[in-house]
Amino acid sequence: MKRPVYLDNNATTPVDPEVAEEMIPYIESFYGNPSSSYSIGRSNKEAVEKARIQVAELINCQPEEIYFTSCATESNNHAIKGIAWANSHKGRHIITSEIEHPAVTEVCKYLRSQGFEITWLPVDQYGRVNPKDIENAVRKDTILITIMHANNEVGTIQPLEEIGAIARKNKITFHTDASQSVGKIETDVDKLGVDLLTIAGHKLYAPKGIGALYIRKGTKIENLMHGANQEKGIRPGTENVIHIVGLGKACEVALRDFKQIRQNMQVLRNRLLNGLVSQLGNQVHVNVDLENCLPNTLSVAFENISAYALASFISNDVLISTGSACHSGETTISSVLQAMKLDFRAAAATVRISTGKKTTEEEIDIAVEVLVNAIKKLT
Repeated sequence: MKRPVYLDNNATTPVDPEVAEEMIPYIESFYGNPSSSYSIGRSNKEAVEKARIQVAELINCQPEEIYFTSCATESNNHAIKGIAWANSHKGRHIITSEIEHPAVTEVCKYLRSQGFEITWLPVDQYGRVNPKDIENAVRKDTILITIMHANNEVGTIQPLEEIGAIARKNKITFHTDASQSVGKIETDVDKLGVDLLTIAGHKLYAPKGIGALYIRKGTKIENLMHGANQEKGIRPGTENVIHIVGLGKACEVALRDFKQIRQNMQVLRNRLLNGLVSQLGNQVHVNVDLENCLPNTLSVAFENISAYALASFISNDVLISTGSACHSGETTISSVLQAMKLDFRAAAATVRISTGKKTTEEEIDIAVEVLVNAIKKLT
């Protein structure tokens, strides 16, 4: 059975074969508890610490600043709630943006119900936060700024270095959700000026069910869970050694092959766009500034097309995602596209196409042909 061309790598990535191979011994043989003192326990403890080093090297931090979690949602929750509760005596004001992932926005809404005040910053037509808006939003009681590194829907990269400088100047803790950016663009925590950074394994060719949180040394943060002393007590619970090993290997591969992976994804993203424009012309509308966008991501609207209908029509041949959803005949538009102030017709016609490190030219050419034929039939 022929598999459809997979162009939804921002949703999740397949597990890299090198990652899977690295995990197998910890599935089959090394089953000891890392807290146990005998050999199969110690070997698992060593594997966890090796993975911690691999993750740290990818984002240029110290290994002891990496804490393993179950996913990016947990990392975001711990970062935002942990900083809020640990610093509530200093203030209860948090700054974020209108285009964050629900793993950030829902946490902020919860904290608002607990007496915190949230400032939701707007974005421009490309989904980019203006650092001046952040500077203007800062107050004496601001304790946290949380802005994603790159948007999951449209790929826009945020000006974190400028935001980080504002946070440092005002002595405000700065968190970023880097789920979409790690492994695709440089994510050096010192250059970005962040105090906390979220990593999602399954966006990085590691398995689902594993993530990490970078916490800069000296950052005061409250525990969300309480138990034994795993992860220095910050995230207690027996370590998920198998998946931690997988995340570590995925980070090692991402660092080793960074330039090649980035170039391949960008070349194929551009090949796709050029193929579509050459055949559909002005019917193709790019929603973002591709010079300030993830190298693998294309957010594009096809004039006079329902994105939902298009994605469904081609789903046996090409897999993409949409910026809208259809429920009981009614179309709803994503909060990201609303924040970018796309008109309803453009938003309802928007699809996200995201290449991966294993995507091929042949697959891109197939996708162009399938999309063009489908659009001509649906127009």
